[in-house]
Amino acid sequence: MSKFMGWVDARFPATKMWNDHLAKYYAPKNFNFLYFFGSLALLVLVNQLLTGVWLTMSYNPTAEGAFASVEGLMRDVRTGDTPHGAILRYMHSTGASAFFIVVYLHMFRGLLYGSYQKPRELVWIFGMLIYLMLMAEAFMGYLLPWGQMSYWGAQVIISLFGAIPYVGDALTEWIRGDYLISGITLNRFFALHVVALPIVILGLVVLHILALHEVGSNNPDGIDIKKYKDENGIPLDGIPFHPYYTVKDIVGVVVFLFVFCFVVFFFPEMGGYFLEKPNFEQANPFKTPEHIAPVWYFTPFYAILRAIPDKLMGVIAMGAAIAVLFVLPWLDRSPVRSMRYKGWLSKLWLLVFCVSFVILGVLGVLPPTPGRTLLSQLCTALYFAYFILMPFYTRMEKTKPVPERVTG
Repeated sequence: MSKFMGWVDARFPATKMWNDHLAKYYAPKNFNFLYFFGSLALLVLVNQLLTGVWLTMSYNPTAEGAFASVEGLMRDVRTGDTPHGAILRYMHSTGASAFFIVVYLHMFRGLLYGSYQKPRELVWIFGMLIYLMLMAEAFMGYLLPWGQMSYWGAQVIISLFGAIPYVGDALTEWIRGDYLISGITLNRFFALHVVALPIVILGLVVLHILALHEVGSNNPDGIDIKKYKDENGIPLDGIPFHPYYTVKDIVGVVVFLFVFCFVVFFFPEMGGYFLEKPNFEQANPFKTPEHIAPVWYFTPFYAILRAIPDKLMGVIAMGAAIAVLFVLPWLDRSPVRSMRYKGWLSKLWLLVFCVSFVILGVLGVLPPTPGRTLLSQLCTALYFAYFILMPFYTRMEKTKPVPERVTG
């Protein structure tokens, strides 16, 4: 085996990569359960890629055959009495929601412990690019079942580009590839969903990990563990990622898979939040659903869009709600990273931001009423206030003294 690895290492840096990114990559020893979600996001990505490949084998990307192929997959792809096709479809649809759950929790961990601050700005930006590409990937895949909500949800979102002055109508037509959503739209969305965007996401994941391992992982104390090293250059507060955290992550993986499989086998539609009921009806351009809303992971931004009466300003606000996340590293002026040592203003505003985001997500699912629109406007204002006021409250608040070494 050693001779074989020597032969490989002379031609490809396999052992070097193993040591640099696992065996001799030293991570802080005080990681908590919130650090599970990065590895879980990678696990769900693998699930989406594998189940996606199998689903494409039975999928027909045409307006005439898409819905029937999905229904046929659910009913006819089986071994004996085991409906493998339905299980694969539910693993993929549940995996999409699971992806956003773990990504949102991963992002929350970054906000909580200041993982976006210097020198990890690029780590955060690559992560946000992954998030943006995930939203595009999910949107492209949302049309593929060719159900009622898929069709009309895509119709609403694509029509938003028409609000852009001068180029809006041409841009909308270019995205659709036709004068209305048709088989051409479905086919190009299919190509982007299964080929182009997964390649981009995989590339960004690699860049995200490389950037992280270059500067080192953050920790709940927000302390740089490279400051104190032993005579061999090993951080005193660090432990090798493998085997310590690879084994520890297995615990998180087991718990996640238990919950994931429970949902897949018993509640795959999750009451219409993971798979909407109108999507089990074939797309009909002449029949508009009673209430059109995107999947739950888009609803906070959809609620921001609906909160503003002017269509163009609503589109700008929705785009700004995502764009402002990219500049977060330069908005936080606090001398400390972790929320453990920040002042009460930072803690209060993070709580307000999270509550507002959740409320917007709920409101985005529900039909609009005057009261709900007013609440959406209030939560939208609080959402943006968190970022706009950050340079001021992070600079003026009194922080706690940060310890020299990690506290466990």
